[in-house]
Amino acid sequence: MTGGAPAQRQARAVRLGPRSVAALLLVSAVGVAGFGWPFLAPPDASLNAHAQDAPWLFAGLLVLLVAVVAATISESGLGPKAVAMLGVLAAAGAALRPIGAGTAGLEPMFFLMVLSGRVLGPGFGFVLGSVTMFASALLTGGVGPWMPFQMLSMGWFTMGAGLLPGPDRLRGRAELLMLAAYGFLAAFAYGTVMNLAGWTFMNTLASDIAFDPDASVPDNLARFVAYCLATSLGWDGGRAAMTVVLTLTLGTTLLKALRRATRRAAFEAPVTFEEAGEVSHPT
Repeated sequence: MTGGAPAQRQARAVRLGPRSVAALLLVSAVGVAGFGWPFLAPPDASLNAHAQDAPWLFAGLLVLLVAVVAATISESGLGPKAVAMLGVLAAAGAALRPIGAGTAGLEPMFFLMVLSGRVLGPGFGFVLGSVTMFASALLTGGVGPWMPFQMLSMGWFTMGAGLLPGPDRLRGRAELLMLAAYGFLAAFAYGTVMNLAGWTFMNTLASDIAFDPDASVPDNLARFVAYCLATSLGWDGGRAAMTVVLTLTLGTTLLKALRRATRRAAFEAPVTFEEAGEVSHPT
């Protein structure tokens, strides 16, 4: 906490309005259906009959919806200063992601997303996470049907950091521990959610842990757990550990830098026009 000093309200790069919230809820609902349809659709549903086509359908739908959400949030107040910061952070995140590629899931990008979402808020965080993953896919050549799912998952990941409690009052070691705990759990959640997107692409004939459209929900759940343990547990653990280590060691410095940049940008300061026609920003 900040001791006896009065809390200073943390500026937000984007203030979510009713339309932005509605768009976020819509894309999140479609995203939940896109990720979880193997467990949500009844065994005799026609969707299961098109198990190989369904991920492509949801991928195409998600990329359109994420674009709509980004446009809606931008329309609600993503000004030029916020766009500039978005570009800088997205470029930094996209550059950080390939550093640990192929090495036990050590991806420093997640640490930057957690701290940026915390300082800049959930609306900015969702756009930042989605844009960063899109830029990273273009940079690394990782464009495919999984990309829209990655964009949505990273948007959720970064937005979640912006929804953590105490943005105006919680500071110091308590805040770092909270962010480290969130980063640890969210890193595993991200990996699990992305496993759902990739699991249905496996051919049932090639593996006994692949999704089987003719199997019951408990049987497929057992298959999915086995799939996660066999394919991604090590990667998720490495991602979670690196996020915690970087948050605890570099978090204080980066949080101060982000908050200082946010104050100087004065995202929420109104623009006034003087008689001479000059534009001034209150300090």
